[in-house]
Amino acid sequence: MKRRDFLTMAAGLSAACALGRGAAAAPSRKPNILIFLADDLGWHDVGYHGSEIRTPNIDRLAAQGMRFERAYSFPVCSPTRSGLMTGRSPMRLGVCYTVIRPWSDYGVPIAERFMPQAFHDAGYQTAIAGKWHLGHAYKKFLPRSRGFDHAYGHLNGAIDYFTHEREGGLDWNRNGQSVREEGYSTFLLGDEAARFIKQRDRTRPFFVYVPFNSPHAPLQAPPEYIQKYSSIAEPRRRSFAAMVDAMDTTIGKVLGTLEEEGIAGNTLVLFFSDNGGPTGSGATNTPLRAGKGTTFEGGIRVPAVMRWPGQLKPGTVSNQVMSMMDYFPTLAAAAGVTPGNTLPLDGKNLWPSITAEKPEPREDICFCVEGAGVVRLAVHRREWKLVREAPGSGAPANYLFRIDEDPNETANLAEKNPKLVAELAERLENWRALHPAGGVREGPMPQGWKAPKLWVEAAREG
Repeated sequence: MKRRDFLTMAAGLSAACALGRGAAAAPSRKPNILIFLADDLGWHDVGYHGSEIRTPNIDRLAAQGMRFERAYSFPVCSPTRSGLMTGRSPMRLGVCYTVIRPWSDYGVPIAERFMPQAFHDAGYQTAIAGKWHLGHAYKKFLPRSRGFDHAYGHLNGAIDYFTHEREGGLDWNRNGQSVREEGYSTFLLGDEAARFIKQRDRTRPFFVYVPFNSPHAPLQAPPEYIQKYSSIAEPRRRSFAAMVDAMDTTIGKVLGTLEEEGIAGNTLVLFFSDNGGPTGSGATNTPLRAGKGTTFEGGIRVPAVMRWPGQLKPGTVSNQVMSMMDYFPTLAAAAGVTPGNTLPLDGKNLWPSITAEKPEPREDICFCVEGAGVVRLAVHRREWKLVREAPGSGAPANYLFRIDEDPNETANLAEKNPKLVAELAERLENWRALHPAGGVREGPMPQGWKAPKLWVEAAREG
């Protein structure tokens, strides 16, 4: 064992003992739920995967809890966020092929029940501090219409970290009112989450969702953080590293608030990334193949950790195959909350296999993204994975892997297994048939479109 790994593990075990003192095998009351979601974090961009980026707080979560080495998101962010919030396939939701653009009127259909609605109905106080990206054109799509008591942050992706603008319009609000605040967005989001926790109703558990816009482009970070990585010659990687470091610092502040409030032992913390890292923007997914915007492992396999002292053993590593759709039913089961969905969940409750540390086989999990005129698909079926790239014209390219033996996707077995390729390709086409006619697809900005001056106030009734 490397000295760095040993020290990290030792520190984690020591802290975990302190967090878990007096913890019973079963909690006496419902746990708090705290979800951190990184935006565009690569597989190799965390310390516990060997990165040069300093992520001591994420590493501490991994050392004190369970890290998942086969956790999957979608190739881009809106699909992942929609699957997380609903426990249902983004293909059904119409948010699968691409993200919800600033000029799009689309949002996750209101018939869908969101995770915070289930927790709110179970007596939880709910809050979001971060990036939404699940619909902004109508008030019915906004966070406070989807189960959040308190909402702070921005509606679109890719905002400016300092001006908080998107396409020239202010995209920063608190509870439906635009606010002009000075500061780096990552730090402001952490401050808001910590403040909500400190000012919470102590008689009720909380559900707090902190979906960062970091380290997504634009590549912006406070100068002192960029200076910390002056040894990195490549400018994009240097800025990207600084942004990840700033996010980790913010995570540490919120975790510190749990400890100050004496509630770390009864708070289930989940951290993961919304997709693989964009290699053109400074991310690294080594040794996985490719990155964001693809359905190779570098685009969909993401760092993920879960901590709950007394319930999850410190320093454990799980190879359970899980997707972002599984978190809703899994967290609900861990907290003893009934999801209450009338529409069937595509995600699975994996809490029993997680706590027993016995991975269970999964049914097919499908992935999709569209870009530059190509639809990129993938399906995991137990030990197999088919990646299928379909251009607008011409024959699709197929890549078949034994993903359990070849996680880096080096050996294409498609020609040797034509029957299996055909079977999995048919599975993907049947899945694509679930997409609603009005769902979002890749396309240019409409001619003459202009952003509103105030994004949240521009949301319409109806």
